[in-house]
Amino acid sequence: MTQINFTRPATTVVLAMSADGKISDVTRSPLPLGSKIDKSHLEQQVFLADGVLFGAGTLRAGGTAMRIIAPQLIQQRKQLGKPPQPVQILCSRSGEINPQLPFFQQPVPRWLLTTRHGSCKWEQRPEFEKILVFENPPSKSKSDNPSVDFTAALQHLATLGLKRVAVLGGGELIASLLAANLIDEFWLTVCPLILGGDKAPTPVDGAGFLIQQAPRLELVEVKQVEHELFLHYRLQR
Repeated sequence: MTQINFTRPATTVVLAMSADGKISDVTRSPLPLGSKIDKSHLEQQVFLADGVLFGAGTLRAGGTAMRIIAPQLIQQRKQLGKPPQPVQILCSRSGEINPQLPFFQQPVPRWLLTTRHGSCKWEQRPEFEKILVFENPPSKSKSDNPSVDFTAALQHLATLGLKRVAVLGGGELIASLLAANLIDEFWLTVCPLILGGDKAPTPVDGAGFLIQQAPRLELVEVKQVEHELFLHYRLQR
């Protein structure tokens, strides 16, 4: 268990990937890669979290958030003095999300993490309980729009009582969090299939890291269940 940094929530990336390191196929299919065992593992990680953070592309692909279903886990959260479901935090710089997605009908608390531009589409609307606006200034290139300031955003989440956040993708979001040194742990499920494709998403997309600057991991735990491997890594600081 990662020691909690009280200036921001502890963050754990939880993903299933193919044996060749893809988190979906080239069509970004919403079909899950993992087995029922992997889904149970994912639900357990969501159970431990105060918030679940995911990107707009992940939501568009699946249409719904990963919420807790098992009655015993919901009961355990209540016994711990927690709400039945962790807050679902959608990250979208543009705010371009279809309000007809099933996500907006799920019985979960919903927050939006966005920029000033992205917030305009959702102000005075009921879909999100909170709209969190944190943005970096635009770069010198006029074509670049402001991006989300994740450091400030996570620090603010800590002030709202979130001590642990599960990050469920996608690759661009995780790349941004890694670049800002805001990831503490990875739980990667390696699934027994090969997807291939140079356009298929990976756990960490974005511009990538040179070898000299690449984040280093410490292997904490390995579990094999049937043909799946569950790898638990901690970021080396």
